[in-house]
Amino acid sequence: MELTLNRVCYPTGSNGTLLLNGRWFCYTIELPWKENRRMVSCIPDGVYALKKRWSLRIGWHLHVQDVPNRSYILIHAFNNALMESKGCIAPVAIQTGHGIGLRSRVTLERLLAIAYDALKKKEPVFLTIKTIKNEEGGKQGR
Repeated sequence: MELTLNRVCYPTGSNGTLLLNGRWFCYTIELPWKENRRMVSCIPDGVYALKKRWSLRIGWHLHVQDVPNRSYILIHAFNNALMESKGCIAPVAIQTGHGIGLRSRVTLERLLAIAYDALKKKEPVFLTIKTIKNEEGGKQGR
């Protein structure tokens, strides 16, 4: 299963579109690009394997594997990247601002159902992240 995240980075947050096997699935929100600094930046462009993970704090989610110079980058539910994220990715149904969205929990549940089904069938699940130019024409991120 291939997920592709096409994102635009702004000074206050990043907004993306998540494609599932080439078809639109949902929107995403993340922190802004700040040179991949821990706790304050989104992660670099690249291709990452995803694994199923559970924690007491956030429940079931996806763990983004082998992020350069980072650990525990997750795909989980949140609605405001600056207030709730430490570098993770949230699927959302609606984007309401840079790094801000709505209905993250229900959107995550839809994503997890599909990703976990693929993983159960022993299919690899990959996330490709691509940063695109913002409206001002400058590419932000990597």
